[in-house]
Amino acid sequence: MRLILTIPLIALAGCSTPSFQGLFGPAPTASVAAPAPTLNPAPPPPPPQNAVTVEQFDTTSAEDRAAAVASAPAGAQALGRTIATLGSPAEAGIWLKTPLVTQLTAGRVDYQGKSINIELRPSGGAAGSGSQISLAAMRLIEAPLTSLPELTVFTLP
Repeated sequence: MRLILTIPLIALAGCSTPSFQGLFGPAPTASVAAPAPTLNPAPPPPPPQNAVTVEQFDTTSAEDRAAAVASAPAGAQALGRTIATLGSPAEAGIWLKTPLVTQLTAGRVDYQGKSINIELRPSGGAAGSGSQISLAAMRLIEAPLTSLPELTVFTLP
């Protein structure tokens, strides 16, 4: 019995760099996700790799934020209500991934008297499955980052 337990140790001792990485399959490789499609011709840059604060993750410009809080053009069409969670803070921009749309479109969301222009991205989820909202958008509607805000969603002409 002792011989069976010592064989792996002897084999590991013979390695020049004893490590378990790659022992059970290929070592993981770092990959950078492609940026999400956007309507913004000059999207905000992704946050830096070493970002740790909300301000570091929110890379939207003052111009982007001003455009988001500007009044909406007439003719907005209500799509419905959705409960949203905070989306990936690594995805820059002012967006909402929602099953209420099937294609990338301009929209608007209302939350407790706050209203912002936002990019509506299809989530691919089933109707009623909820949405994800960007960090920048959560800050603009002044929703607590750990909350589940109920949003009224509109599409813009």
